[in-house]
Order: sequence, then structure tokens, then C-alpha cells
Amino acid sequence: MMLVENVERYVALHRSFGYNFRTPTGLLRNFVAFAEAHGDNVVRADRAIAWASEAPSPAQRRNRLLTMRRFALAMHAEDARHELPTGDVFGKARHVRHRAHIWTAEEIALLMDTTALLGQPGAIRPLIYQTLFGLLAATGLRISKALALRVRNIGEDGLVILATKFRKNRLVPIHDSTRRALDDWLLMHSGHPDASVFRSNAGTGPAYSTVVAIFLQLTRAVGLRGAPGTPGPRIHDLRHSFAARSLQQCGSDAAAVARHITGLRTYLGHAHVSDTFWYLQATPTLMAGIAEASEALHQGDAS
Repeated sequence: MMLVENVERYVALHRSFGYNFRTPTGLLRNFVAFAEAHGDNVVRADRAIAWASEAPSPAQRRNRLLTMRRFALAMHAEDARHELPTGDVFGKARHVRHRAHIWTAEEIALLMDTTALLGQPGAIRPLIYQTLFGLLAATGLRISKALALRVRNIGEDGLVILATKFRKNRLVPIHDSTRRALDDWLLMHSGHPDASVFRSNAGTGPAYSTVVAIFLQLTRAVGLRGAPGTPGPRIHDLRHSFAARSLQQCGSDAAAVARHITGLRTYLGHAHVSDTFWYLQATPTLMAGIAEASEALHQGDAS
């Protein structure tokens, strides 16, 4: 059996268990193309290491190799000709929580304006990404949920998000300005209720990998990211930014903060409020509120 057939079988098995398996699928297919270009029909350890070494950062090289090693382990159990690359060739990874970039309103506006680089004025491609990135910033949706939206999911009361990660549907209310932007987009590209909201004239929507590539292209164009492999804002940081900025609206009212956290948990589609806490990050405004509350507490104790 060819490597490509083994990879597709391996992917199908994981998806049958309910895993999304999007990133490993892309990596494994990329490896297969690399290996078969060298005439391999089984996993070779040296080839896996050479392929992984082409990634632009140490973390990505480790991730590539470990993804490849898990596949090789499964294949080796069936056929001993498949070799197992050593897992620590690129060192051992330390779990470091990514520090989210909290987008300012000016940066979001700049990102949306920069979509003009994607085509001529009035072309559909810039409009797709301008509307998509604006929706992510205004709602905190996961990119996968935004791309999965159908015309029928846009209701009078907001967005109906179907089949969430916890197999539940939820309603996401949206601001009037967001509603107008979506209505304007749909007026130009109306279609069947089951049609994808973000689709081209050909009727197809952008793939997740394409959206991420465009996002990286635009953020580098405006100077928010450096060369490939260097840290910078991620598309998922728009979700973090939505959570942090929305909390700022509560001011220093502790009761309002408690109510808001509960509502934010539901809005973001989290099963537990502890999941929501991971999306909250200190901003100058939030830190000023904490300092003010601490000072008030200290003065109260002193009196």
C-alpha cells in the first residue's frame, strides 16, 4: 500500500472517533508528497527528520516530527518496514502558554483596510476577507465557526452557531453595525439558505489554511508580524481581544464583572467558566481598574 493511502486511512480513523484532525492531516499529506518525491513507499526515519527540519521555527519542527512519529508508530505496528524517527531530535518542548496579542481598534481597522491589497476595487476577494475579519473581531467567533456559517444561520436575533465543540447550538447576538455589514455583504452575494456566507462568485468558500495564509500576509504587510517563524498576532487573538475588551466595559463594578463573565462564557460557547478565564488577559485599562480597586480596599482597611 502506498504512503498516501496509509495516510488517508490513518486520517479517516481519527475522524471516525470525532477528532477534527485538520492540522495533522495537512502535515501528513505534506510529508507524503515530500517522501514520495524521493521514491519512498514506507516511512524512513531520515526522511521524516529532513522533512521536519524544513519548518521555520523550533516549535514547528518538533510538532512536525511528533506528528510524523505518531503516524509512523501506527504504521510500524502493521509493517515493521516503517521506521520510527527519534522523538527528541529537535529537543524537548516546554509548554509555554502563548501570550495573546490584544488588538486595538486602530489595528483592526488597519487589518480590514489592508484587504484592499488582495484585489482591484470592487473585487470580491478583498470584500470576503474584510467582512470575515470584521466579523471575527466583532463577535469573537472561532474562525472555523465563521467559515461554517450558512445564510440560514443569520437570523433576526443574531447568528445561530450549529454543532459547537460540545454538540450544542447557540445564539450569538450581534451589534447593529455588524448586522448592517453582513446584510450589505449578503445583498451582493445572496444565495440559497444552505449556501456558505463567505463564498466567491464560483460558489466556494475559502479553506481554513487559505484564510490563515492571507491573515499572515496582511499582518506582515502592515508591520504587525516579522519574517516566517517569528512571533506575532494570530487570527485566534481576535477572539482573545474580544473577550478582554468586552470585560473592560464593566469598569470596577465587581457585581457587573461577575455577571459579565457568566454571560461571556455562554457567548463564547465555553462549557466551564474556567475556560473563559484563559481568554482574559491584562490590558492597561483592566490593570488601571485593578489598581483603583486595590487602592480603595487599602484605604478602607486603613480607616
